[in-house]
Order: sequence, then structure tokens, then C-alpha cells
Amino acid sequence: MKVGQSIPLSRMQQPVNLIEIAQRGEGAPQTGKAKEGSFKEMFSRELAESRDLTFSKHARQRLYSRGIELSDDQVRDIADAVQRADGKGSKETLVLTENVALVVSVPSRTVVTAFDRDNLRDGIVTSIDSAVIL
Repeated sequence: MKVGQSIPLSRMQQPVNLIEIAQRGEGAPQTGKAKEGSFKEMFSRELAESRDLTFSKHARQRLYSRGIELSDDQVRDIADAVQRADGKGSKETLVLTENVALVVSVPSRTVVTAFDRDNLRDGIVTSIDSAVIL
């Protein structure tokens, strides 16, 4: 191959026009605060999406059959608890709230099962490596 010789690109490889990308949005003047605000909003959105909890089918069935309802604030608190457990290297954690106990897979942010106070009285929860008390 010689210098300057073109290389055929497959359909998956498309050339990127960096100048076009850099010039996007130059038409509207932006102040530093507008850029900062939009970055903060974008960062908050991305952080919230990465911290979302999912509930397994089994956990949803347990919540329903046991009449357990979680408010948005409770779900947010549980997500924060899972984030803290992740910071300590936990893989499976028990999150205890006033009225419910949840076993959560930390890496996948998935609630595996749920107990209310009456069902938790047996006192044994297996396959966890940490507990977070809210």
C-alpha cells in the first residue's frame, strides 16, 4: 500500500467528519452558565439512568402477593443503598427499610425478592454478603 492510497471501507465503517460534528450548535451563542446547566442536566440524567433499580418477576410477584407498595422516594432510597453497597464491593445485599426487606443483586441493580415484616420474622436470609439498614 502506498501513502495516500485509499482503503475501501466496509458498510460498517463510515468516515467521521469531525469538523461537522464540532460545528454543530455554533449557530446559537451559549454562555458558560448555559453549557454548565446543560451538562449538569445531562450528567444527572445519566447518573439516574445508571442507578435505576429493576425488579425481577419473582420480586414483583412477592411485592404484589404481600401487598407491599413502594413510593418513588422509597425506591430512590433503596437505589442509594444499593449504590453504597456497591461502593463497598457487595454482590448480594439485604436492604432493610421500616416495612420491607429486599434482597438485591448489586451488579445488575435487580431486586431479587422482597419480604414484609411478617415474613421476615423467620429471621434467616441466605445468599447475601451485606446488609444496608435504612
